[in-house]
Amino acid sequence: MTGTTVDTDFIHVFEPGSDPARRPLLLLHGTGGDERDLLSLGRTVAPGASLLSPRGKVLEGAAPRFFRRLAEGVFDEADLRQRTDELADFVLLARERYGLPAPIALGFSNGANIAAALLLQRPEILAGAALLRAMVPFAEPPRADLTGKPVLILSGALDPIVPKANAEALARQLGESGAAVEHRALPAGHGLGQADIGLLGDWLARN
Repeated sequence: MTGTTVDTDFIHVFEPGSDPARRPLLLLHGTGGDERDLLSLGRTVAPGASLLSPRGKVLEGAAPRFFRRLAEGVFDEADLRQRTDELADFVLLARERYGLPAPIALGFSNGANIAAALLLQRPEILAGAALLRAMVPFAEPPRADLTGKPVLILSGALDPIVPKANAEALARQLGESGAAVEHRALPAGHGLGQADIGLLGDWLARN
């Protein structure tokens, strides 16, 4: 397994895949996670895919995140826009370095939120995205052409952090920009379970 790399803008792990037919995954952890947090999930739901997993550069206390928030569910949108561009530029450099096509983002919570921001602000960066417990990232989103890009949103009907209406608004927003959105609300909270893993694996096999 490839070790953590620290000689680029983002501390990250890259694991080369064994199946060239598989799209690489861009793994984006939640608050308090790191570059190794989602590796086992990536291997489980996309066996053989290359995995690119950066660590968020913002610290909330000691917890890494991808962008700042003002309160739970209230984002610092100026910081979010800057961090989205930083992450997009990192993905472009990593693609060149590792010889990768455009990846599918697999993000959880804070990582899912910046993945949604990437779709809207830098749509050329991603081939698609699986957004786990994501929220609407921008109050006034950039205009994006997401025609044909596959997007899976898995929300928790019992999630205390992401209101049902917010997840539905994100699905609607991405769909109106042309994405091929599948949205499933699971009988779950903010954490992930076996149902998420099964749906993720099926969706990635098709995309």
